[in-house]
Amino acid sequence: MRYIIMCGGSYEQWETPKQLLEICGEPIVARTIRLLTEASAEDIAISSDNPAFEKFGVPVLKHENNFKVLSENGKVTGCEGWWVDAFYPTNEPTTYLFGDVVYSPEAIRTIMETETDDIEFFGSAPPYSEKYIKPWPEPFAFKVVDTDHLYQAIQGTKVFSEMGFFWRHPIAWELWTVIKHGVLKNRPDVYEINYTVISDYTCDVDTKNDIPLMEKIIADES
Repeated sequence: MRYIIMCGGSYEQWETPKQLLEICGEPIVARTIRLLTEASAEDIAISSDNPAFEKFGVPVLKHENNFKVLSENGKVTGCEGWWVDAFYPTNEPTTYLFGDVVYSPEAIRTIMETETDDIEFFGSAPPYSEKYIKPWPEPFAFKVVDTDHLYQAIQGTKVFSEMGFFWRHPIAWELWTVIKHGVLKNRPDVYEINYTVISDYTCDVDTKNDIPLMEKIIADES
């Protein structure tokens, strides 16, 4: 199994890519690499066109991905391109981890140990852990064994988006609804299909204010 940490995109509202922000003195992407290595993952890579990610001791996989978040005066105003094109194309079993997610060691072990012959999502879901800092669910990773299914779902997500089935530009939730054979305009509230729930502090970083909150939770667990 290959593990690819997705660190693409251009986020103009940040001085540095979110994946390079430090959590407990360690860049988020470096933390993910360390936790994967400690859990005995061997084939680890980063997917990014940014040379800033070439210093972490793992291969950096480059491919064309024109997805770009647009901002004005520090606020997101829209996007260009397709988020789903961020998945580095591969025909071998691959787990894609989001580069701006602060994973717990337990979350990494769950992701690595869960078996599938199709596509499995990993993320939060209600009822949330007391340590989870967001009021909404988030997917954190995808494990893909049936790569043909992933590529079909990516193309299907684009088609459904152009037909107006989604309330926003499609990202992780929208891709999941296509993979599980459903197209919804709102966030789905059924999580038992192709979805393993991770119930702890694991969460993505949306703002810099998230960093001290998560650092306190991690420190309290140490």
